[in-house]
Amino acid sequence: MSDWSSRRQSLACLLAGSLALSPVFASEAHAFKIFGITLFGGDEETVEVIDPVRYEATLETGDADSDLADRLKSAAALVNDDKQPVSGDLGITVKAREDRDRLVAVLYEEARYGGIVKISIAGTDIDQLPPNPTFDHSKPVPVTVNVTPGPEFKLGTVRFEGDAAGRNPADYDLEPGGAAGSLIILKAGEKIVLDLKEEGRPLAHPLQRQITADHASKTVNVVLGAVGGPVAPFGTVTVKGARAVNPDFIQRYSRLDRRERYSPEQLKKASERLRQLGVFSSITIHEADSLAPDGSLPLAIEVSEGKFRYFGFGLEYASTDGAGVQGYWGHRNLFGQAESLRFEGAVSGIGATTDVTTFDYTAGITFTKPGIYVPEATFISKLEAKSENPDDIYEAQSITYSAGIAYELNPTDKITGGGEISYIRADDAFGRNDYLTFSLPVSFERDTRDNKLDPTEGYYGTVSAKPSYEALKGNIFSSFEGSISGYYGIGAEDKVVLAARLAAGSVVGTGDLQDIPVTRRFYQGGGGSVRGYSYREISPYNSDGDALGGRSYILASFETRVKVSENIGIVPFLDVGTVTTEIVPDFSDIRAGAGLGLRYATPFGPIRFDFAVPLKRYDGGNSFGIYAGIGQAF
Repeated sequence: MSDWSSRRQSLACLLAGSLALSPVFASEAHAFKIFGITLFGGDEETVEVIDPVRYEATLETGDADSDLADRLKSAAALVNDDKQPVSGDLGITVKAREDRDRLVAVLYEEARYGGIVKISIAGTDIDQLPPNPTFDHSKPVPVTVNVTPGPEFKLGTVRFEGDAAGRNPADYDLEPGGAAGSLIILKAGEKIVLDLKEEGRPLAHPLQRQITADHASKTVNVVLGAVGGPVAPFGTVTVKGARAVNPDFIQRYSRLDRRERYSPEQLKKASERLRQLGVFSSITIHEADSLAPDGSLPLAIEVSEGKFRYFGFGLEYASTDGAGVQGYWGHRNLFGQAESLRFEGAVSGIGATTDVTTFDYTAGITFTKPGIYVPEATFISKLEAKSENPDDIYEAQSITYSAGIAYELNPTDKITGGGEISYIRADDAFGRNDYLTFSLPVSFERDTRDNKLDPTEGYYGTVSAKPSYEALKGNIFSSFEGSISGYYGIGAEDKVVLAARLAAGSVVGTGDLQDIPVTRRFYQGGGGSVRGYSYREISPYNSDGDALGGRSYILASFETRVKVSENIGIVPFLDVGTVTTEIVPDFSDIRAGAGLGLRYATPFGPIRFDFAVPLKRYDGGNSFGIYAGIGQAF
């Protein structure tokens, strides 16, 4: 930035320059990447440059501290790209002027309103170059970027005008004597408008900003204003772009057609709700520029339908239990209202033994009908067959049919209830037994996590009850379970996340343990509970060393998720669990596993590798466990 531009008193137009930092990405050619890793080819796109001119750039940042110097260097494309030629002599000049805007924006974001940016090419300041400059090409053209950061400014006076008058500037991080970076000021102006919209004013818009720098006192005086407009409800909702999905269903499922007061949060939730149906590749909700004659705000939901049929597979591995593979096929829009039918199958225990009859097998069909009766309700019906043989602890073949309705109480809470019938044939420590159970499961869950795949804040909790009648033996019993997982990010970018989980369960009712189906008894151990132990290894045992399963359990897990780079993380962890034959755990045999995990971030969740050792190993048990999968452990 030249001297004349650095000394302007009115900064309103230059503040917009702080928005020019968004990088532009070109599509890659002659390379193949997966999960961000280049498997072959080059990372740089092969581009034919017309009239290539090479240059050599240097950056001087004066007395800038290390953080500011790093930001300036990152913004200086001339420096970062000096190994790549530009097109013609004018290309260097254009790139230099763009760099100056970017560097000015960085200085303003850091409240350095008196800073100076000078860029010279071949010894001439870019403001003194002719319209079509010519440089000596006998060697790379020298480019010098010199930044004098100047002093850091503080906020002076702050005044709100229009419908923003009377609001407390401190609520918008604008306090006299406080930080005065351009982004803080821009965000304050945006938040004022957003707050007015949250009051039900869809036509709220900002007034012109006035930002003035006083170089003598090194302060910035700010005037921000906004016009609120009238309070209005949502009005008529139209749907565009729908072909196979019923437009009336889209309108109803969005829940925007209820004439409720306008709210940006409701628009966001409606978009998320429709996206979760899985039938749309894109969703945009357009607000009208003016109110309808009845004072309401018309809306238009524009959708682009995706592919309704899908298939896929998943893999997981544990050194203690072998590998597992899952495959599935589904249809997301059977009858035009996002009804879903999914077929899936899984095989696990591969590699733990060569006998295929001892593998675990699962096959299931699930039908889902969203918006049944009311938009908040979803009908779920599932038929599932299983053959289980966890490390010779027991053998069980079962077939289960369940049906129920999940009802959204609000954006974070959901309750589910229904019925289930299950036939089980088991061979365990109590010999061979058949069970026919009728159950009425009910559950409640609350989810406040910021990200379901990789949360950094919030919590997820569930409680469930499953009263059951076992018809063949005439027994009545009920199982109760509850769990809660919490997450707390540390630092501005959540470089460290503390995660903890606590879960417990109990079976009450029948007098004899063997009268409870083996698949309804509790076990612990494996990648989803206490790592370091084999799957379901943690259990009460009889005198012959046979696992019995338990009536109750408690499980606790603790992780410290540390990001060492943008994509790589390490996770030290500790899992603790106990299972007993009593209704309430007696803590006489607590088992714990500890270890270290590696995470690699991908768009569909982190890839997880965990190594764990049992801290209280069973006789003959594994001395360590290695686990691989997708997603965090909890």
